[in-house]
Amino acid sequence: MKRELITYQNPKSPISEIFRTLRTNIQFMNTNKKMQTLLITSTFPAEGKSWVTSNLAVTFAQTGKKVILIDADMRKGVQYKIFGVSPKPGLSNYLSDRIEKSDTNVVNYIQETKVENLHVLVAGNVPPNPSELLVSPQMIELIETLKQLCDIVIIDGTPSELVTDSVILSRIVDSTVIITAYKETKKDNLEHIIKNIQNVGGKIAGIVYNKIPVSAKKFTEAYYYGSKLDSSKKKNKKEAEILKMMNRVKEEDEETNE
Repeated sequence: MKRELITYQNPKSPISEIFRTLRTNIQFMNTNKKMQTLLITSTFPAEGKSWVTSNLAVTFAQTGKKVILIDADMRKGVQYKIFGVSPKPGLSNYLSDRIEKSDTNVVNYIQETKVENLHVLVAGNVPPNPSELLVSPQMIELIETLKQLCDIVIIDGTPSELVTDSVILSRIVDSTVIITAYKETKKDNLEHIIKNIQNVGGKIAGIVYNKIPVSAKKFTEAYYYGSKLDSSKKKNKKEAEILKMMNRVKEEDEETNE
């Protein structure tokens, strides 16, 4: 198992505590109904999406919840590397087999991890038509089936500015979290993804501001939603705009729940 799983390797670390706070915030975003499906996406690669997804899944499993993590990036899935499991069969194999044979059992494609209560459905072989597989009735059926097998399904999606896979998935999950990166994510790209998800009827739980340097003390308490900033320091324009969008998404979600 890779050292990226800091919530498993070092559960008492400050970063693990941040992930537990993130888990709690996500849980409280859906007070009107039980959240069973959560999608994690980003704007572009290398913003930390898969790392956040895997560690968040671990923190949910550590509460005693039965968790199934789906690697839905069928073009470049990495969850099998993070958890040290076989790269196949996986999601693409199951969906293709299910289309051909109606009696295909998803249990045969799910792998156990070393983390108690956490199982993973890896991406599998790279298919020629990943987007088509994700919009198939078999994908919707899969999610409904997994909801009967576990307490929460967490999906590691694709970067939304490269392909539409995650935008497609956002329509059929309870909530979506967007990962952004310090000094990497562009405001226009983030706005574009938020708009695309909302246009298809997807619900956004929040935005994670990732890769914040430890030395950047002004961001110490601003990991999720930018909820509390050190007002004694001056924010640069780009950072302020991203944090403003975080709070706007939060306010829109609260209005929806009222």
